[in-house]
Amino acid sequence: MQQSLESLVRLLESYRGRDKVIRTLCYGSQLVGGVLSSKTEAVSSHQLGKSLLLFSAQLSHCRTVLRLFDDLSMLSYSYSYGFGGEEEDEAVRWISVLTNVADQLYYPCEHIAWAADAELIKLKSDKWWLFSTVLWGSSLLLGILSRSRLHRQVQGELLSVLGSIADLSNAVHWMPPGFLWAGRFPIWMVGLMGTISSLIGLIQTNTGDRDQSDSA
Repeated sequence: MQQSLESLVRLLESYRGRDKVIRTLCYGSQLVGGVLSSKTEAVSSHQLGKSLLLFSAQLSHCRTVLRLFDDLSMLSYSYSYGFGGEEEDEAVRWISVLTNVADQLYYPCEHIAWAADAELIKLKSDKWWLFSTVLWGSSLLLGILSRSRLHRQVQGELLSVLGSIADLSNAVHWMPPGFLWAGRFPIWMVGLMGTISSLIGLIQTNTGDRDQSDSA
């Protein structure tokens, strides 16, 4: 019990770890809230579902605000990776470069969309949210292609691919109507896909922490 508590505290003390916990709670609340709010025959369940959806929206907004400070860390990573000269697989190298470009452009687009919604700037946020969704989806798709070419750490790569596929399904849902299954997911399905990818992220983080502890 104490060891589990200490692991949770270590997770919450890091920015990335805390973001993964918030993300899991966000999508988990959306999943449960979506299911409960659809049960119109039970008033109490419907009200609880609405409260959970509101809670999920606030957590999502929290993550958006926190990402205002992610540009420099992403820039540092992109700069250190460069053109991936140390990467053995040339296809993986160029896919990774394109992924970094998509990730780097994602942040300013989302920042502009957030600032427009907050009425800090006089712009319509719709197209900027669309740009950020397209960039996020592109990054996920490129990541899936890259991991599919890797043969090391098979289990970890498989989990990463499954998590990316779950996120990509949501990214397509948030695209304009008429594009594949855009707009067709019920609320609980969005929550389910996000919860799956979030739990995979937590599992991988926990596994990585254990490996570091064993090697220390």
